[in-house]
Amino acid sequence: MTDALTDAALLALRGREAELFSAVYQAFAGQVLGYLTAKGVSDPEAVTQDVFLAVLPRVETITGGVSGLRTFVFSVAHARMVDDHRRQSRAPEHHEFEPERDTRQSNSAEAEAMNRVAPGEVMALLDLLGEDQREVLTLRIVAGLTVDQAAEIMGKSQGAVKQLQRRALNSLREHSVVKEYVAP
Repeated sequence: MTDALTDAALLALRGREAELFSAVYQAFAGQVLGYLTAKGVSDPEAVTQDVFLAVLPRVETITGGVSGLRTFVFSVAHARMVDDHRRQSRAPEHHEFEPERDTRQSNSAEAEAMNRVAPGEVMALLDLLGEDQREVLTLRIVAGLTVDQAAEIMGKSQGAVKQLQRRALNSLREHSVVKEYVAP
């Protein structure tokens, strides 16, 4: 509290730096912290320390007694608050990416094409393919399985499943009916 620090006490402490610094800090730190917190400083405790690191070396040169000291302390606090707000506006807070909170989904081109085609059309398109190609597209696109899962179900290698899928999609692209649905 500033009541404990009077002009006479301030004058009496001149020349005794440690005691003077302690008295000034105790008199104003709580108020400075409250001011910085109320003004929305991101880390008010750290900025309060910065204020007193700037004030304390100059305490003995300040004129005007306790009133002059108070004015100086709060002018430094205000300047540090302005600096903090400028820093915040130039470098906004960065938040860690949390994948479990990201609900965005991206479908493959094949899935998008299948979503645009009615179920009856899908069956008609699949009938244009050989049995293995139809099975691969059914497992991969309709059922949404991975290459590994489709390969295990079909008893084929991953490379064979990829090749069957590629050939099946190329075959469907060749039919004019699906050129608008299946991208190259």
